[in-house]
Amino acid sequence: MPVQEIVHENIVPVAMDVNDKQQVAGVIEKITNEDGRLDCLINNAGYGEMGPLLEISSDKVESQFKTNVFSPLYLVQMETPLLMKSYQASIVNIGSAAGVFSTPFSGVYCASKAAFHSLSEVMRMELAPLGIHVMTVYPGAVSSSFGDNASKQLMGVLAPNSLYADVAEAIEKRATVSKKSPTTPDIFAEKLIEQIENPKSPKEIGIGHGSRFMRLSKRVMPIAVREWLLSKKFQLHHINVRTS
Repeated sequence: MPVQEIVHENIVPVAMDVNDKQQVAGVIEKITNEDGRLDCLINNAGYGEMGPLLEISSDKVESQFKTNVFSPLYLVQMETPLLMKSYQASIVNIGSAAGVFSTPFSGVYCASKAAFHSLSEVMRMELAPLGIHVMTVYPGAVSSSFGDNASKQLMGVLAPNSLYADVAEAIEKRATVSKKSPTTPDIFAEKLIEQIENPKSPKEIGIGHGSRFMRLSKRVMPIAVREWLLSKKFQLHHINVRTS
């Protein structure tokens, strides 16, 4: 939602690109001058870079990790002094069930979220002595513009002579899988706020369609079965390798 569309008496919208350190510094200065402390930091910015690993450029991989991993860590580093001034500070890191249950054609996105989960776990231990609670959220499919953005990112990834041309439709479906989810942003936000305000806020929580199933499946489903099902779902058996 554009900043100008956010209207609420208790909300002061501020535009910020998490990858722009100057903008981050400006927001921190604003919070410092107007409030002097920060009660909760929610690391929610992120996007999905979709496509076969063989055909994603290193620039796109770096961009994915910059937004999904490096920038959230930088925000935590820069905003911890403000969080330490709060009586009950918390950091909420929005990861993804895809960072636990990896799927074809989303390898870079899955890897970035898996890395973010690891950072979040270590943050929880390292920041606890500072009085800061860290919660990791594993969203499943949430109906939002994420799928549309992922689809746009996909444009131009497949090479003209792509080895995966036969399954282009399956790649597109992976990029937009969350668009028709029964979990809306409103439902997701309500459940998340409920947990943030909970005095016994959990360390980890799954919210959104399929989140619990995906994480449970990763723990209990044999690797061979999981990979067979995913290969079938994403039509990998339809790939016709062309040799000259």
